[in-house]
Amino acid sequence: MIRLALFDIDGTLIRTGGAGIRAFDRALALEFGVENATRQINFAGSTDRGILREFFANHSIEPNEDSRHRFFRSYVHWLDYFLSRDAGDVLPGVTRLLRDLLGMNNRPAIGLLTGNIRLGAQIKLRHHRLWNFFETGAFGCEHHDRNEVARIALERGRRLVSSNLRGDEILVVGDTLRDIDCANAIGARCLAVATGEISLEELQSRAPAWAVTDLTRVSAGEICR
Repeated sequence: MIRLALFDIDGTLIRTGGAGIRAFDRALALEFGVENATRQINFAGSTDRGILREFFANHSIEPNEDSRHRFFRSYVHWLDYFLSRDAGDVLPGVTRLLRDLLGMNNRPAIGLLTGNIRLGAQIKLRHHRLWNFFETGAFGCEHHDRNEVARIALERGRRLVSSNLRGDEILVVGDTLRDIDCANAIGARCLAVATGEISLEELQSRAPAWAVTDLTRVSAGEICR
């Protein structure tokens, strides 16, 4: 029985119409004078902190707290700005699945396992009226390594649900190979959804518990058994 369901955001719950990448680029250009800085960076499954760490290494910038603070303060401003001009959308089946999970008898706790910093996640999900579905989570501001973010989510889940919460009682829902990897890192099951940049066939190659084209293809009862 699944007792904790953890959702990725970008490509799993929503599309932002590229607002996140544009906000990254604008903030990096304004704060560090580097134009088109994310052109060579793969965002899929990465953490915001990891992306910034890679940028600092590529451009010989000291990765100190002041530099991170400057960037993220600018980033969240531009993220909100770009979202207001290109709404993006909620992906198919998402709202129904979240509502059905909340309506179950003995329902699982619902949380986030995301590479977004917490404020970035909040801005994106409030924009799409999804933020209030989630009661716990771990975020990309807490570690650059997605697997470590998963371990933080596991420990928070144990505090919320029960100290004896096992990995196989956790479901990670995500759209990238890194989502499958971080589920494996904590012994969780994974529902992989091909609504991001990775094909269904490539997701299936990592043998998640489920792999579907979109979240209309699964029910709350099916994935929580």
